[in-house]
Amino acid sequence: MEKSIFSTTRQYDLDWIRVLATLAVFLYHCSMFFNPFPWHVKNNQLDSGGILAFSLFVGSWLMPIFIAVSGISVVYTLQRRTGSVYIRERLVRLGVPLLFGVVFLTPPQVFIERVTHNQFNGSFFDFLPHYFDGLYLSIGGDGNFAFFGLHLWYLLVLMVFSLLTLPLFKKISRYNKFGMIHFFILPILLFLVGPIKTVNLGGWDIIFYLVLFIYGYYFLSNEAFKPALRRTIRIHFSIAIITSIVFIIWFMKAFPKPGTINDIIFYSVHALNCWSWLLCIFFLADKHLAFPNRFLKYGSEASMPFYVLHQPVIVFLGYLIYDLSWPMPAKLIFLITVSFVVIMLCYQLVIKRIPVLRFLFGIKSTAILKKGSASNAISQS
Repeated sequence: MEKSIFSTTRQYDLDWIRVLATLAVFLYHCSMFFNPFPWHVKNNQLDSGGILAFSLFVGSWLMPIFIAVSGISVVYTLQRRTGSVYIRERLVRLGVPLLFGVVFLTPPQVFIERVTHNQFNGSFFDFLPHYFDGLYLSIGGDGNFAFFGLHLWYLLVLMVFSLLTLPLFKKISRYNKFGMIHFFILPILLFLVGPIKTVNLGGWDIIFYLVLFIYGYYFLSNEAFKPALRRTIRIHFSIAIITSIVFIIWFMKAFPKPGTINDIIFYSVHALNCWSWLLCIFFLADKHLAFPNRFLKYGSEASMPFYVLHQPVIVFLGYLIYDLSWPMPAKLIFLITVSFVVIMLCYQLVIKRIPVLRFLFGIKSTAILKKGSASNAISQS
């Protein structure tokens, strides 16, 4: 009988990865206000040093770790749900927050982007009738309707992946073996999909994420994965550190021209860096975070509404201070501190206490939580 890492014990390390990665997304989007990358609102002074380096380092593995954990979690979910229940749950718990974000949280962000990019003059209420003028496809573009919810693209992608891969997961069974070859298969696959250009989200193409999602289901969920990872972790840490240094310095000093040999090598370094850090994160979580506590229980429930709400709050507060003459460290401290406090107050005092808001922000009802506490944290992905 096929075994999985979920067959005997709760995988608290995966819960921790999701909670901590959500906090990392928050810090990453705070850094987007200051770094040179295009974003919805930018500070009047940009940083091409430490903040940019932080953005490059975190952005390399941040959304891929969400996708990989989500792929692993499908194993857990399908062990306890039929395919139809699995799809229905995904549509509700991901689709409802996405739709809510598109309707209520995205228009203010697009408005702020248009105003700060000198693409619109007028009040927010003047802008609202224009929200459905064309599709929003990129920062600074012409269309306004962001059907994917801007930062909520992850929810849309996860829903699409769930629908596309379920027939594959049902038809092709997983295996209970994990060898050294599996540490090489994924980086090779990620390199091969590099030339495919479809939709770039969070620094990677959507096909890149699909490969990670499927790999998480078939290989990273295997019970032999963690023992093999422990035996080889020194290699992965060495590769992760070396490729991080090369990737960040290369990007900041001499970003290669698209289509050149250097561009191919640069992408290879970037993909290998991503894969190596994923392995290191899984190892560190398994070694140091394989336990529950009150913070994990609280964070597991709060992670979805925190994720949904964090960018609109950061963008709005950034809009309030972007043209002020404050020194950059003061703005950075203000943005991180005040944004976090506002998000947590909204969650603790409002969202958590009102049933309809719990539903809109993707939180299970109290009754469901009590009935199914064994699967609460992981089933969010």
